[in-house]
Amino acid sequence: MMNIQQHSSKVIATVSNQTDRVLLFYSCGKDSIAMLDMVAPHFKEVVCVFMYFVKGLNHINRFINYSKSKYNNVTFLEVPHWNLSRALKIGLFCQPQKDVKILKLADVVERVRAHTGIDWCFLGMKQSDSLNRRLMLRTYEDEAINIKSKIAYPLSLWKKKEVLAYIKFHNLPTPVEYFKEAGNGLWFDIKVFLWLKKNEPEDLQKILKAFPLSEKILFDYEQRTK
Repeated sequence: MMNIQQHSSKVIATVSNQTDRVLLFYSCGKDSIAMLDMVAPHFKEVVCVFMYFVKGLNHINRFINYSKSKYNNVTFLEVPHWNLSRALKIGLFCQPQKDVKILKLADVVERVRAHTGIDWCFLGMKQSDSLNRRLMLRTYEDEAINIKSKIAYPLSLWKKKEVLAYIKFHNLPTPVEYFKEAGNGLWFDIKVFLWLKKNEPEDLQKILKAFPLSEKILFDYEQRTK
């Protein structure tokens, strides 16, 4: 029976037998940091797709610059996060933009494919993330490869602690952890804003400039904790 690293290697090899150019959706989180390290040695070109809410955040750019320096076959393409379309449409902490089309992840994948001419795509979703992801991934070849959509999930069988152990063993950068709970990503959340205020105040100001009404998150928190 294969262990998880052997399974990941098999998934990556299956894709590398099809192409030498791939897309890899990179979030600066633990899964994408580990996945990029596994994938990069096996392809001529890896285009990392970073989906942003606000461009040019210092703590994000450090991960991007590190990755471009470590892997000479890796480039980055920064595109708006699909969730950003919903925020702009409904006016979440900003003025509503009614002409914005609400997107899904699949829409971003297709746009990036059209832009780069690259079909195969790696995503970092794991069965341990949620019941829905477990059910979805188990329907694919090797529980990790959607042949029809040309999307592969090399971390399908991994758990959080195993991903973190891989990062530590390979001396990769420690991912940002805004807070301990699952779904720990950059979003309009008081825990994220407090982390930024303490660790990256310049980045917090960039977010407040792009979404001025989001300052209410901090204001409300300060009122509650007086």
